[in-house]
Amino acid sequence: MVQGDAGRSDRNTIVTNSLGQRWQPWRYALLAVAGVLQAFSTAWPWGGHGQASGSLQVLAMAVALVLIAGPADAAPSAGIACGSASTRFWSGFWRGWCFAAAWLVATFWWLYISMHVYGGLPGWLAALAVLLLAAALALYYALACGLWLLARPALSAIRQALLWATLWLLAELCRGVLFTGFPWGATGYAHVDSLLAGYAPWLGVYGICALAAFLSAMLGQTVQRASFWRKVQGGGCGRFPVIAAMLIVIVLATGWWLKRASVSALQPISGESGVHVALLQGNIAQEEKFQPNGGVETALQWYGQQMREVQADLLVLPETALPLFPQQLPQEYWQGLQKRFASGGQAALIGVPAGDGLTGYANAVVGMASGGAQVAGVEAAPPDFSLPPAPQAEYRYAKHHLVPFGEFVPFGFQWFVDRMQMPLGSFQRGDLAQPRLLFKGERLQPNICYEDLFGEELAASFIDPATSPTILVNMSNIAWFGDTVAIDQHRQISRMRAMELARPMLRATNTGSTAVIDAGGRVLQELPRQMRGVLHARLAGNHAPPTFYAWWAARWGLWPLWVLALMAAPALMWRRSRKVA
Repeated sequence: MVQGDAGRSDRNTIVTNSLGQRWQPWRYALLAVAGVLQAFSTAWPWGGHGQASGSLQVLAMAVALVLIAGPADAAPSAGIACGSASTRFWSGFWRGWCFAAAWLVATFWWLYISMHVYGGLPGWLAALAVLLLAAALALYYALACGLWLLARPALSAIRQALLWATLWLLAELCRGVLFTGFPWGATGYAHVDSLLAGYAPWLGVYGICALAAFLSAMLGQTVQRASFWRKVQGGGCGRFPVIAAMLIVIVLATGWWLKRASVSALQPISGESGVHVALLQGNIAQEEKFQPNGGVETALQWYGQQMREVQADLLVLPETALPLFPQQLPQEYWQGLQKRFASGGQAALIGVPAGDGLTGYANAVVGMASGGAQVAGVEAAPPDFSLPPAPQAEYRYAKHHLVPFGEFVPFGFQWFVDRMQMPLGSFQRGDLAQPRLLFKGERLQPNICYEDLFGEELAASFIDPATSPTILVNMSNIAWFGDTVAIDQHRQISRMRAMELARPMLRATNTGSTAVIDAGGRVLQELPRQMRGVLHARLAGNHAPPTFYAWWAARWGLWPLWVLALMAAPALMWRRSRKVA
């Protein structure tokens, strides 16, 4: 009787401890710190370089995993009580939510600037909007952490790591796809310079997310088990650290080999080979950009002068570099541009809003080329928006993936948008796959700002290798977010797209980062941010067959990853149920 009472007391103590841990302030504080460090791993905010650190990301997530599991839950077998199923799930849920919410707030806190400084929202409402967005998106990861901690006690260490990686992948996919998706700062972007970058042409950024989560789980569980066995048995922690080290080495070594092979396959640019490009960075202050006697006049004058005087094969202007509809421009201005590029062997890609009150508006790119614009991929018709008459054909591209609140209004949020003072807040959507501009043997594929977050959508242009892009061109205006880490984060995103698709990426932006990125994701040249200037470079496109990632993403999008993860997670948890029974 005494022994039974003692046993029940011990079990109750374990459960109580598990419940108590759920609200320990120090645990949540450390989880928040780990989340902030994971945000910094994508682009370090100090020093002016915005470098990514894959090792910091893996370490931050490993620390979070240890804190989410907790000492009372750290038993390496199902033979040790870990609290009730409900206790484990909700402990994991709230701990995971704290980590993810801190990570996301620290990742895109700069949305506050666009809403408050440029959108005119009261500071408290803009801050609340950022917090609520992070809190809502963190629910995906909270659910993943809750399910992981629920299933964990009955799984082997390797299965725990696989389940963590699978559930984390599902959470990343949910954030990147559901409700139009907002995948900014996904964990994979921290690895543009790490050994895991070698997997980009094969698995894409979400595959790297899963691999990074797996490495974090192996590292975190090694620490946990070492701590548990020292405390309970006073000895070592068995073979697991050796197995974990071997698996980590295998994953990293494979990534190193893949990265080395992909980089060595790139063709170097030398002499006069390639296309001479000029990337224009106007540095028009966002608060002045749409002012008739301020930024509008400055933009028309400076960009117009550069397009008349700069000697290069291809000129690329940022998103809405000309902040008026073409029909609103002085007649001689647009006609002068058409005449300028009608001959001379030059071409230009110009960011400009297009449309009218009848057909709607588009965030668009207009291409002008000597002899008229020639296109590839004509299976997709060019967007139908209004432009002034042209003496020869002009290339047209309309943004497909629109920014919520900035370019379209989600259902039920019109009241929120009405409080902001943002021009051009409702746009028409272009087709997913649109024609490429043919110029000097290259097939140029524009994407506008936010669109390069969606690698699976850019991959849609690679369905036919004969017409697939050889050069990607991102045209952005990040001035909405000030001189912040958003600039560096967006550069990492473009670098990941270049690696996934094995195509160089040209970036023409208003305030930065204006850069030339090669097909291996390396930044070859870059203008200093927050300055007005022209970046000259010589670049050759990549005409090699599409990468494995581009091949499967062009056909099925992200469905292969969805199917794999949705099959793997229940299989792992089914194994748990059978073992417990």
